[in-house]
Amino acid sequence: MSARIIDVRLNDKTSNGEANMRDEIVEGLSRPVNQKILPTALLYDEEGLRIFDEITTHADDYYLSHAEENLLKNHAHDIAKVMYKQHEGDDQRPVESIVLELGSGPLRKTSHLLSALSEIVPERTTPAPITYYALDLERRKLERTPDQLAASPVGPDMQGKIDTHGLWGTFEGGLRFAAEGGLRGCEAAATVAAALRSRSLSSDDAATQPSSPSSSEQDSIETAPSTPDATPEMPLHLLFLGFSLGNFSRGEGAAFLRALPLRGDKGDTLLVGIDHGTDGARIERAYNDRRGITCRFVLNGLKCAGRVLGDESLFAPEKWEYVGRYNAEEHRHEAFYRSRIAQTVRDPQTKVEFTFLEGELVMVEVAYKYTKEAAYRLFTETNLRPLRCWTDPGSSCALWLLERPPFNFRPLRSPASALSNTPFGVPTLEEFQELREAWDFITTKMIPDSMLFEKPIDLRHICLFYTGHIPTFLDIHLSNLLGEPNTEPEYFKVRQSATFSLVTCLHPTQDIFERGIDPNVDDPSQCHPHSEVPEKEEDWPSHAMVLDFKKRVNARLSKLYAELESGSRQLTRRVARILFMTLEHEAWHTETLLFMLIQRAGSGTIPPSVGGFATPCWESLAEAWDATPAPISATVTLGPTTVELGHDDYEADDATLDVRDHEFGWDNEHPRRKVDVGEFRIEWRPVTNGEFYEFWKAAEGNVPMPRSWVMDNGNVMVRTLYGPVPMKIAHLWPVITDYNSLSAYATDRGGRIPTEAELRLFLDKFEISYEEGRNVGFRNWHPVPATTGGEGGGRGHNGGVWEWTSTVWDKYEGFEASSLYPGFSADFFDTHHNAVCCAYAALHNYLTIVANSSVRRYLTVPCKEDRRALVEARKAPEPEVPGPISSATIWRRISNVLDGQIWVLGPIFFRSRRRQVSSRIVSGCGATADSQVDEVLSILEVLTLMAWP
Repeated sequence: MSARIIDVRLNDKTSNGEANMRDEIVEGLSRPVNQKILPTALLYDEEGLRIFDEITTHADDYYLSHAEENLLKNHAHDIAKVMYKQHEGDDQRPVESIVLELGSGPLRKTSHLLSALSEIVPERTTPAPITYYALDLERRKLERTPDQLAASPVGPDMQGKIDTHGLWGTFEGGLRFAAEGGLRGCEAAATVAAALRSRSLSSDDAATQPSSPSSSEQDSIETAPSTPDATPEMPLHLLFLGFSLGNFSRGEGAAFLRALPLRGDKGDTLLVGIDHGTDGARIERAYNDRRGITCRFVLNGLKCAGRVLGDESLFAPEKWEYVGRYNAEEHRHEAFYRSRIAQTVRDPQTKVEFTFLEGELVMVEVAYKYTKEAAYRLFTETNLRPLRCWTDPGSSCALWLLERPPFNFRPLRSPASALSNTPFGVPTLEEFQELREAWDFITTKMIPDSMLFEKPIDLRHICLFYTGHIPTFLDIHLSNLLGEPNTEPEYFKVRQSATFSLVTCLHPTQDIFERGIDPNVDDPSQCHPHSEVPEKEEDWPSHAMVLDFKKRVNARLSKLYAELESGSRQLTRRVARILFMTLEHEAWHTETLLFMLIQRAGSGTIPPSVGGFATPCWESLAEAWDATPAPISATVTLGPTTVELGHDDYEADDATLDVRDHEFGWDNEHPRRKVDVGEFRIEWRPVTNGEFYEFWKAAEGNVPMPRSWVMDNGNVMVRTLYGPVPMKIAHLWPVITDYNSLSAYATDRGGRIPTEAELRLFLDKFEISYEEGRNVGFRNWHPVPATTGGEGGGRGHNGGVWEWTSTVWDKYEGFEASSLYPGFSADFFDTHHNAVCCAYAALHNYLTIVANSSVRRYLTVPCKEDRRALVEARKAPEPEVPGPISSATIWRRISNVLDGQIWVLGPIFFRSRRRQVSSRIVSGCGATADSQVDEVLSILEVLTLMAWP
């Protein structure tokens, strides 16, 4: 097969990685003692690549290559399936796409993936629907690739399904070519002669090339077209294998990933290999194998260095030795040349002398390792979202498939911004803009025009209300803060009558879009003050008008930030509090709007995939979830101890200029208070859908089906924003249901729902952060299985849900309602709400960092059919109570253990499982003597008959 190679080298010698090699060597060897370095590229000349291939084939200690080959061999079909899931055509066939491998690796590994890609293409066509490009600086290697592929077992499978081409150049040249659309126009490439003319390479340039093509070879090389053709944009799938990311420094690696030409709305992906290893001894063996192949590979770099300087024998091999070591502090392997003797090396061209002491080290290569937490941080910093991870069970190596999402939340600023030293202080304008991208995505891409004037659920306003509420809330508080008029049109904030009038709006009353509705679930007529809204669709402003209003309010916010940064307006705590409050207000509404929209998923709401997020490959994910290791033990014992809740944030001090180190919060988080917690046992992981399903099924209709589930043709499905999924997919997710049902489950299992202080203690000790991989911040649009209780001290996450507590939402000593938003908490001190902790998967990471343990939320505890509150509970078993107890204590403990659930379960359910339920309640009450057990059973029978006569 004739090799088709496109020359994508750049005119800039530095970018091309050729002529500057001499300068890099000279600069590196001119450094002080034990700080000298040589370019890593010296290792990978043609001979070096041959030896490296020997390492990957015959060095048993080099686990990385074997692990990657095993991963591709065992999971290539799954990788291909997930890669192409998000852009299948209407007929479920994959659309045309491009696969670009950065640095063409051994074909025995890549061929596994190419074979799997061939299988997902149903028909052979000319040209083939998938085009594979191998990018490499070694031209001869690219020339061999097509012939080797054609002769390999995968060759016949690829015909008519995958076309193969080469890109001759550096990473920078190839990626720039791809970013400019060159891969779409390769058919129009010119000859190498035209390439040489267009690039105007001088004779000096040519002399520094690793090798120049002969006239007979030139016919196989094409130049990158100067203007790509107008063919439709195709998905681009980048392969960065060989764990090459580890050869970049931390900062360089992040910059490289950030610059990749991945588009957030075209289905582009990146498959990258990462070594998560931390075993220093094993890592050192891998880079210094027993056969000595790695030693030959590294020492060959000295030959290459001498050749670049003008004398291949410049660095006498008998005077140097290879040294490799693992640097645990930097989490990297380091490769050095060590001078065996004191010596001087003279540059043949410049006559500059380089002196080396006996034993002096010259660094030539580093290989960084990333823990999984570090990998998540890296992805977050570089705007990449994991779609799937495949881990080799025999090593620490993994392949990650990533996408660049339409929006992403960066890690919390650290250590400071221009306005604040704490991430919980004054938010930046960039944080507003990031959150705005999420809000706009949800309200403009996931809510169709047909739903704008519909209520997403009962007892709520129409969808358009929330689109207008966010800018209105911000505008009202900016006006009050700055003493300025509200943004036009005023009638967005004034209810005049059945219609609206601009003329009569002399002074707004901040209505219409001012405040949402949150009625009592049991009695919807009971509700806090809220906006009076139009009853007819024609009386609402148009969507376009609301969006224009929002644009002008956002411009007002930008102007305020400009004034603060220029110093023309002072930053007081009151100004900072308004900014903090309005940002968090929008974040809360982002989440609660999704809670409502999920109940219309599949019957109105548009899935996130339409806007550019990848469609989950549920079967592949479920396979990984089902393999999630169980906790090392069922429960963990905590306490007794004292837990601190909240923090000190006095609104009375808002006139002060002491802002930079202050952390803000809501009124229910102030002041800091201490709560004593006794010893208790709590399960490592929340109640799952599968566990609750078995309980619900056994209840035979006496426990309501969670509103997060839906019945479809007799099958229970779990709601997601992509539409319902089968229970077998989501059976390990934490269940999302109402308080009463979960309390009934906990009681049936001999436990109870933990208090806020108990759950807070558990979370502060074991919950990981967003940057460490916690399922929040839109890392997924759905829950996933919890990971707490595993190795490494039990730290993990709860799967991405809010968790119920048994603590009633109520006033406490020291509580003061906010003067800016008096009803935020106080309106719900009605005994119908309980405190909740944690966060939903689709919530801004600003609100989900576990370090900010003061964050408190509340949700309704329903007692009738409407189960609006979709949050999750973790059960905390009651501690054992030894010794006999009084009858009065038995009565009290029955009340505590039952937690009112007898009213939910009913006598039929109770009697059908009398022995099981009774024994658990008796145990929970701590009854020991036979007479006390009989008394407990008698009381339970009376309560049952009282509830269900």
